[in-house]
Amino acid sequence: MTHADGFSAWREKLWTAAVAGDEYAATDAGLAALDQDIPLESLLLEVVAPVQARVGREWEANRITVAQEHTATAVNERVLAALAHHPTARAAAANGPAAGRVAVACIDGEWHAMPARILAEVFRLRGWQVDYLGAQVPTPHLISHLHRTACDVVALSSSIPTRLPTAHTAVTACQATGTPVMAGGAAFGPDGRYARLLGADAWAADGRAAADRLAAGPLPRPVAPRQAVDDLPHLDDQEYTMVSRSARRLVRDVMGGLEERIPAVADYTPRQRRHTAEDVAHIVEFLAAALYVDDPELFGRFLTWTAGVLTARGVPAGTLLPALDLLGGRLEDFPRASALLAHGRDAVRAVSAHSPSSSTDDDVPLTGHGKIA
Repeated sequence: MTHADGFSAWREKLWTAAVAGDEYAATDAGLAALDQDIPLESLLLEVVAPVQARVGREWEANRITVAQEHTATAVNERVLAALAHHPTARAAAANGPAAGRVAVACIDGEWHAMPARILAEVFRLRGWQVDYLGAQVPTPHLISHLHRTACDVVALSSSIPTRLPTAHTAVTACQATGTPVMAGGAAFGPDGRYARLLGADAWAADGRAAADRLAAGPLPRPVAPRQAVDDLPHLDDQEYTMVSRSARRLVRDVMGGLEERIPAVADYTPRQRRHTAEDVAHIVEFLAAALYVDDPELFGRFLTWTAGVLTARGVPAGTLLPALDLLGGRLEDFPRASALLAHGRDAVRAVSAHSPSSSTDDDVPLTGHGKIA
């Protein structure tokens, strides 16, 4: 059996153990794969990473619970740690060429650390000295680290698009120290479009692509500091600033509007009200992120994903529409925000039209499900 043929079998073994919460069986499966001479880099990128991605997909489709999602993630983290400390990994890192020093960090507010941790291990296998800083690294702390260590490059990871404004700050701050930045993670778009938009020096789709890019030659050293509007001149209209700064008020206004428009909302339990407010807050956060990068597709993708999550749980996708309409009423003087909200409503209605269990009734509210966080 070739390595490629065997990946699916190893993925299934790891998945079964992880979703069952059996970290011993999961670790045994990973170590057994190494004993079968599967290269550790391939094991990380072709087995562990896809299993973790499946965890998210299975939760989205309502085939596993939140508890199972957290359990499987914790198990995968233990497997990754075991593989990283295996003699094979240590020998590869010790015997590899001295490639340089790289800092790997998640953007402040980004708690999905698994992609960054896998990237760090791939870099180690390729001979890099790696400073793995973990999840949710405040930008000032990251800059202090760069000043102290003089890393050759910093790799920034983010999975959540709402962190893009913070990512932009981190990119420009790192570059101001003379350190080039490589960006990666789902937050930067399926093709890295937001990494380029925010001025990152490179983007990579996964750990192998990142290591290959750096192996091809060093990233150029940044020379001139930039401001946000240098990369994103549309920010001059202040729409992003106004929406982000008034986010709490917008959530309160939408919640009040839902109560006035739909009497059933007034009868929500405290838990339902809290969950509904959280859902509205996420809509506002993604709207602000889309304003920041001036891309309606970012907002549309979020709402399409959210509608799918709701539909999988038997909640009509149309429950999103009243909140979008109320937001539109409060932001009618903001042309870009209004256009984004119109695009979002179209995205929700497209999902509703193809889902027999959903509804496009504008008088159906969010139902306090708390599922789009």
